[in-house]
This record gives sequence, C-alpha cells and structure tokens, in this order.
Amino acid sequence: MSLFGKNIKKIRSVKGLSQQSFAEIFDLKRGTLGAYEEGRSEPKIETLIKIANYFSIAIGDLLTNELTVNELLKFKGDLTTYTEGLKREEFATIPCITENTTSEYISSYAKEGFIKSLPTVQLPVNPEKEFRGYTVSNLEMTSHDKGFYPKDIVIGEKVPLGIIKKLNTGTLVFVVVEGKLIFRRLYITKNNVVLRADHKNIEDILCALADIKELWRVRYAFYRRIPDFGDEEVAGKLQMIEQEIQKMKEKLS
Repeated sequence: MSLFGKNIKKIRSVKGLSQQSFAEIFDLKRGTLGAYEEGRSEPKIETLIKIANYFSIAIGDLLTNELTVNELLKFKGDLTTYTEGLKREEFATIPCITENTTSEYISSYAKEGFIKSLPTVQLPVNPEKEFRGYTVSNLEMTSHDKGFYPKDIVIGEKVPLGIIKKLNTGTLVFVVVEGKLIFRRLYITKNNVVLRADHKNIEDILCALADIKELWRVRYAFYRRIPDFGDEEVAGKLQMIEQEIQKMKEKLS
C-alpha cells in the first residue's frame, strides 16, 4: 500500500484545505477522497498526476515517501514547526446564490457543475449536511424597518421534499417553485403551501406542494448592518399569535 493517502491528508492540513475543498479542486467526490486518506482505495493515474503537478511534488515522493511539513512548506534546513500533526478544523463550504446568479439557478439548481461555479462561504457547521446561501435582493421580508434587507445573506439547510409538511408554521425558507426563487415564510394548507412576506403590502403566493422543486430552511443569517433587537420579544409574541390564528383557520377550512 502506498503512502498517498497519508501524504494528501498532510497536504490538506498544511494548506488549510477541507476535504470538500480539496476534492473540488481535482473534481473528486468527498467520499472518494476520504477513501484515499483512509487507505481503502488508491487513485487513478490521472488523479495522481493532477495532484502531483498541482503541488509540484514528484509522483514517486507522493507515493513512497512520507512527506514532512517542512518539505510541503518548502522550508530549508532542519527547521521544525509545531503545525506538524496539528488537526485542523474543517469548515463546510457553502455555495451562495447571488443576485446575478438567481435567474440561472432557477433552471440549473440540479446541475453539479453550475453549483460548483457559484461563489462560496465557509462556516463552522456540520459538513455532512447540505447548505445553500441566498443573497436577499428585495424588501419583501421587512416589517416596520426590521427584517432582511438587500445584500443580507441567509444560509438554508436542504429539506427533503417528502418532509416539507413537517416544518413548523412560519418557518423561514427559500424555494424554487413555478420558475421563481422565493424567500418567505412557509405556511402549509393540506396539499398547498402559502409563501408569505413579512411586508404587509406584499400578497401571498399560493402554490401546490408538488410544484416545489427545492426548499431550504433558513438556519443562519448575515446582516450588512447591526439589526435592532429591542422589540424582539414583542415581535416573537406577535408571531406566535399569528401562528395560532393560522392554525385555527386551517382547522376551519
């Protein structure tokens, strides 16, 4: 068995690359890279050549010599460094939909190549889950000068289509539906969904549950300004009342 897996793991550590980031550079699946690092699989010659050329390492050294941190950093002499053997934390790399890519995302959300071309953000979240970033482009989710403004970014966790009905009333989501990418609150009524804006002058969007192509539940948010949380408790109580009223309406319908 070669030292390839051990060496590429050390390369990642020195270069500060997550498994996902390293895999994307060489068009590999993260699971395939993991198999290499764990010694469960050996690379194809094409992959080996790509990695050797990319890091300017001889193929023979990559396979048969245990590379040192000094060699990888191209240090001279016997200089030692505490970083050898240091386990680096892996952040999840999250593709982010911007205002310029929204239109193309609607038609290409399922194309792996397009998703890889999107700008990314890295966050200390579970890398095993699938996340997507969305850049707010309008004022639909504002209310009384609060809420989300253009250029704010929300991070959503992918929700399997089969369990959308289990989401809580009023959950913040962004969805691909009816040729649009929509960021609103979700309300479910039997086999339909209502996408509701926080802005009182924006009408609801009603669509069939079966028409939803993709749905992301918002987990995190990044604001371009410091939001005012002074009335957060009151707003929370008002939202709870609204949810209860909605539940009563659904029971009567």
